[in-house]
Amino acid sequence: MTVEIWSATEWMGITVMRLSRYSYLIREGFRSITTHGFMSFASVTIIMACLIIMGSFSLLSVNIDALIKDLENENEMVAYVDESITDENEAAALQSSIEAVPNVASVEFVSRTQAMDNFMSQYDSDFSVGIDEDVFRHRFVIQLADIALMSDTKAALESVDGVAKVLAHLEYADFFVTVRNIVSVVSLVLIVILVFVSVFIMSNTIKLATFGRREEIAIMKMVGASNGFIRLPFVVEGLVLGILGGGLAYLAEWGLYTLISSELVSGLAGSFISIVPFSSMAMPILAVYMATGILVGAFGGVNAIRNYLKV
Repeated sequence: MTVEIWSATEWMGITVMRLSRYSYLIREGFRSITTHGFMSFASVTIIMACLIIMGSFSLLSVNIDALIKDLENENEMVAYVDESITDENEAAALQSSIEAVPNVASVEFVSRTQAMDNFMSQYDSDFSVGIDEDVFRHRFVIQLADIALMSDTKAALESVDGVAKVLAHLEYADFFVTVRNIVSVVSLVLIVILVFVSVFIMSNTIKLATFGRREEIAIMKMVGASNGFIRLPFVVEGLVLGILGGGLAYLAEWGLYTLISSELVSGLAGSFISIVPFSSMAMPILAVYMATGILVGAFGGVNAIRNYLKV
């Protein structure tokens, strides 16, 4: 019974010693941040700037994608039936052939009578007096699945028997697709560059703290301290700086995005474009910012002390 009590007490003592030791190492990590205040501030600022730039381009890409999706929904292609097909039922029978064309999402048949009614509702009755419905053609209003394939879809529709002409605004589609591709590529390149810049700045900041404590690290190695024990304060320092940078960058991005989007919506651009609300992306953005900050900080801390540990 005495042995069991002693074993439990011994185990509790070892646990307390370990907790005390790791608590000391964590406190050392926080102390290093305050000791090198200016460089810590510079690291947080750099991480913030990198994340804000990276996030801004990513949000721009998201909004362009949303704009193109709206354009896909609103930008219609019109396929006019050949004039030789005057019977409405015969013209409507072409719908199955048009629906079979790749990239066609939906098809709506509009007879010449419906086309004339639409024309009459849009223009003054005096202007449309004397116009016969034979002037109008049977037609199909077509929605696309992918606006980037509009040119190929137009060519495929024109090859359908019974289709005389296809009206499509290719220049608008090409413009938005080009912009989307450019923004996506630029965003990806910037993300890679800025992550490396953040890691580099973080590593140099922690290296300053490491250089000032190189003798302490050497003594700890001599008395048998493990690499993990020595590394922990620097990893903690990097993690704290990364979390601070990620959290502050998120708040700054939120305010900046809200300000710019409100200006656009209240201005002339608001009547032409719709802005994706920040609230619909808030949690994914926060998760990405915090994860990036943590990874950059932890990697920076590990990388900074690597040469001293001689792993």
